[in-house]
Parts: sequence; C-alpha cells; structure tokens
Amino acid sequence: MVESPKVDFLIIGAQKAGTTALNTFLKPHPDIFLHKRLKELHFFDKDARTDWATPDYALYERFFAGKRPGQRAGEATPIYAFWPPAAERIARYNPDMRLIMCLRNPAERAFSHWQMGRQRRQEWLSFSDAIRTGRHRILIGGLSFNRFSYVERGFYGEQIARLHRHFPAEQLLVMTHDTMRSDLHGFLDHICDFIGVARFADYPENRIIRPQQLPPPSGTPNPDDIAYLNTLYREDIEKAERLTGLDLSAWRSDDGS
Repeated sequence: MVESPKVDFLIIGAQKAGTTALNTFLKPHPDIFLHKRLKELHFFDKDARTDWATPDYALYERFFAGKRPGQRAGEATPIYAFWPPAAERIARYNPDMRLIMCLRNPAERAFSHWQMGRQRRQEWLSFSDAIRTGRHRILIGGLSFNRFSYVERGFYGEQIARLHRHFPAEQLLVMTHDTMRSDLHGFLDHICDFIGVARFADYPENRIIRPQQLPPPSGTPNPDDIAYLNTLYREDIEKAERLTGLDLSAWRSDDGS
C-alpha cells in the first residue's frame, strides 16, 4: 500500500503578503504541524536540486517527522505560486493538497519586495528604475529571477490560472492581506475550515503585521510609480477577480487606495 503524503497544505504566496504572519499565527494550533524553525522549505521550486523525473520525497518529508496522528501538516514557501513548474510538481506529490494564497495590492507588494532587497543590500536601483528598465534582469534567470521579480510576482490572475490547471478550484483558498489586517479572527476561521481543523479556541494576537519602516526615499513610493504599476496590473487584477470571486476593485484605482 502506498503511504499517504505527510504534507496536507501549503501556503504558496504571495511574497510580502503576510505569509510569515500566517505561518506564525497557525503554529500554536494543536491540530496543525509546522516546522518549529523553518518556515520556507523550498522543495518544489528547486529545479536542479531534485531529479523531478523520480523525486525523492523522503528528503522533503523528513521535515515533518514530528507530525502526530490527526494533525494537518504544512509549510509556507511563498514562491511556489509564482514559480512556473511548482504547481505540477505539487500536484504529482499530493493531488489532494490544500493550497492557501494570500494576496496584497500588487503595487504595494512590489514596493515592499524592493524595500527588502535594499535592506539586504541586494538591490542598487531606485524603485522607479527597478520596475521599468530593471525588469530585464529576470531574463538572466537564477537568483536574478528570484530577487528582481518585483513586478512579475504581482500578476496574481496569471498564477491562479496556472494553479487551476493542476488543482480543482475548491483546493485553492485565496484571501487578501487586507482581510488579515482588518478581521484576523475571521481570516483564521476560513483557514482552519479550509485545512480541516477546528477553529481556534484562543486566537493569537496580531503583534506582527506591521508596515516596514525605512527612511526616505526608500520608505515612500513615488505616486507616479504606483500609478504606472496600477496600469500594468489592471487587467490581471480583473482576471484574479473573475477566478476567485473577490472584490479587488480598490487595487485598480490610480492611487492604489
């Protein structure tokens, strides 16, 4: 008899949209198993590290050795939704996998991603240049595709459509960073219901969803840059709305509010 996969759910993105916060909120739940130290396991996005013709899932499942009977196990690697081959790889591992995707205003997400690069001294371009001419850097591939994909990671509709090619819609839960901030208890109730565990008896307090603080000019986006991104994203936001049923109309405004 083939043993059932040890991993039941994945938090697959988007980066800078609350995945770290969600992972932290879920850890205390007695019916959920998350690795004590590692949030992102980066198994399904590594092209060279694994022989995807005959993948060795034991290398992945060793991180879940402490899973107790009745627990639902998961991990949060926010590049999974964005990395093109990941969806098919996940489906091959566990076709019943539950996928959680948290979205954030894509223009805000791009700026937060760029801020992170500046903090880590991985980015030298201004935000204006990075989202325009700097986009050519992702064509290099490798780390450049990962680090400099500020604009590309915000095309959520495209990513959701790809996920739907490998999973039925009911196995993908899409929520927003805005809801996490405004109604954390309701947000977590949806997550628990989707994963298949009891709702929290004692809800965690929100002490971690805070805006990133950097001094000007890194700390404040140029309104022209936000308007530029809103124009780029408008059609894809509409696509994401059609695929999810969410109202994302606020993200299509010129000022991003």
